[in-house]
Amino acid sequence: MGAQKKRAAAAAAAARVSEDPDDLARQPLQAILLADSFTTKFRPITLERPKVLLPLVNVPMINYTLAWLEAAGVAEVFVFCCAHSKQVIDYLENSEWFSQPNFTVKTIESHNIISAGDALRLIYEQNVIHGDFVLISGDTVSNMSLTQALQEHKERKKKDNNAVMTMIIKKSKPSPITRQSRLGTDELFMAIDPNTKQLLYYEDKADHSKGTICLDKMLLAENPSISLHNDKQDCYIDICSPQVLSLFTDNFDYQHLRRHFVKGLLLDDIMGYKIFTHEIHSSYAARIDNYRSYDIVSKDIIQRWTYPYVPDVKFCGNRATKLERRGMYRASEIEQSRSAQVGSFTVIGYGTKIGSNSKISDSVIGEGCTIGSNVLIEGSYIWDNVIIEDGCELRHVIVCDGVIMKAGAVLKPGVVLSFKVVIGECFVVPAYSKVSLLQQPTVHDSDEELEYADNSSGTVEFSSIQGTADQSNGEMTSESSEAHKPKLGTGGVGYIWSICEGGQEEEWRHSVAPIPEDKLAELSEAMDDDQELVTQDRTALSTSGELISDSNASEGDDNEDSKDDSAYFEKEVEATFLRAVEENVKVDHVILEVNSLRLSYNMTSADCAGAVFYSMMKLAVKTPHSSASELQQNTANIITTWQKLLKSYLLEIDEEIEIILKFEEMCLESAKEFSPLFARILHILYDKDILQEDAILRWADEKEGADESDKVFVRQSEKFIQWLREASEEED
Repeated sequence: MGAQKKRAAAAAAAARVSEDPDDLARQPLQAILLADSFTTKFRPITLERPKVLLPLVNVPMINYTLAWLEAAGVAEVFVFCCAHSKQVIDYLENSEWFSQPNFTVKTIESHNIISAGDALRLIYEQNVIHGDFVLISGDTVSNMSLTQALQEHKERKKKDNNAVMTMIIKKSKPSPITRQSRLGTDELFMAIDPNTKQLLYYEDKADHSKGTICLDKMLLAENPSISLHNDKQDCYIDICSPQVLSLFTDNFDYQHLRRHFVKGLLLDDIMGYKIFTHEIHSSYAARIDNYRSYDIVSKDIIQRWTYPYVPDVKFCGNRATKLERRGMYRASEIEQSRSAQVGSFTVIGYGTKIGSNSKISDSVIGEGCTIGSNVLIEGSYIWDNVIIEDGCELRHVIVCDGVIMKAGAVLKPGVVLSFKVVIGECFVVPAYSKVSLLQQPTVHDSDEELEYADNSSGTVEFSSIQGTADQSNGEMTSESSEAHKPKLGTGGVGYIWSICEGGQEEEWRHSVAPIPEDKLAELSEAMDDDQELVTQDRTALSTSGELISDSNASEGDDNEDSKDDSAYFEKEVEATFLRAVEENVKVDHVILEVNSLRLSYNMTSADCAGAVFYSMMKLAVKTPHSSASELQQNTANIITTWQKLLKSYLLEIDEEIEIILKFEEMCLESAKEFSPLFARILHILYDKDILQEDAILRWADEKEGADESDKVFVRQSEKFIQWLREASEEED
């Protein structure tokens, strides 16, 4: 009886909102933006500042989300604020968002909400949503168009009133080694009807030790066609019908959007509510769930995958920066010593000062920072007003506002320094350490609980590191026990948080630092041990991410799947190569870095060879030259210098042919300057023992049946190819 009453209540609640499709179509598009992650993954930073206000390439995260919603045609946004709500509301009230024409931003505040489900129940009670709405969190970056997804959602709604949600997804293969996506999230399994795009199964917490996943046999019996995927990324952008809010209201066990609501609807075979998917391909969408995704999305912004939301395009009041060569961005009023080196894919914020002989690469530097002499910063995120004295080293770290690093201090990979921490002279902060002025909470709340704000002000004030407490977050220890005394060197101020038992693996999995080689080796060895068991089960997935059992996924889908990953991989390899050139990194070390990327992206030796070759040739084009002969000389010099790196991935003739094909593609598309030099550079690659004659002759033979337009470079190389054939015959 209780279940029947519950369903009846849900139906009645849904009836409160007009379900006439034409009425809904006339409603201006609304959005609910959750300005609280309801997790603790960004501690200790989020004990002092809400996640949505953390800088992402020097712009608060929430600005990317609001800018996209405005561009996507949303007319009204309700920003739900809980943790540090006063900070969020004050920021929005003092920003340009409250004065935009045809785009209204309103805030809803609560201090006793502990989940996304509670937030949506409160919004439902306020009766502010009148039609279809976009549900998104304020840590999401996207440039996709909503037009098609909205149209699909409305068309389905006209035919089936139970079609309550459309979930935006994107192809993204997980690493077979780490079982996680490039964003650091767990491998996601989805079952989708390939014809209707209805979501039938969703599992983001699979037990990989079993090597299998279990599907209800009724699911298979009731759906004649199912595609099972482990190659989808949930973008956490949902188009919802008004019933979604009423469903949360009448099901108080719905707390988590995916774990409870989505899975709950998929398992409910009585009410019949349905969730559908819309897959994007060329557009960008990603949510910042952990420190690794913070790093990846930052790189994507710098490498312009998120255009127009990039540093040199002005949006939402951000300071315009100038894009220079090799993906380097500079704001105004920067003071840089002549001997300082700023490398590729780096952003330098307004008013920052950089001392002599300092080196910065693949990093974001905030506003008003002071960087001394002989400082090394690599792959790091330095926020505003940070002081880094002479001789410091920072690799793959996050440093929050107001931090001071005394001379000679070193931050090992994965370190997070929260606001206004001071690191003592020559002190070395161990890898993956989190340091804060706040002592670590003695009560470890779960990851499903939010960063509570002070109920009266929505913010927390800290006057000193002794006796501080966040009232709602569990008690902070105020005793100056030996275990909690600051241990940050002479003059250091702050506490190093201890890693909870069993948490070491989570630290390196979700860090801004690359996964260490030894960890990848361990995971790879464990995977090899389990592979035989995995492949014995016909419902298992192979390491390539393709179904072993029957699937309706087409070969075309598989090819589309790899395009995005290949493009990201190529960009990462190019960034690694450019950094190696600028910093004179040893070839063996570059090989290790590329191997790490290869494992993360599940790429082959041929992929690595193509990406390395592409990076070398792009460098040759970017190196100053005034004639074709100078470009040829640049190319010859780069090939000579880096031939060991390229040859390390040319294990078979097939990889060498891949190089030639890659060169053809570049000559036709991205580097047309090489077109008249194709034959000469092919000869150079042969002379340097990078390409064998068998590879060149096989490439030429494979072109025999091709169209004339596909034989341009074979024709250009005819004399060289003929010479190779004659030399080969003489040897025979």
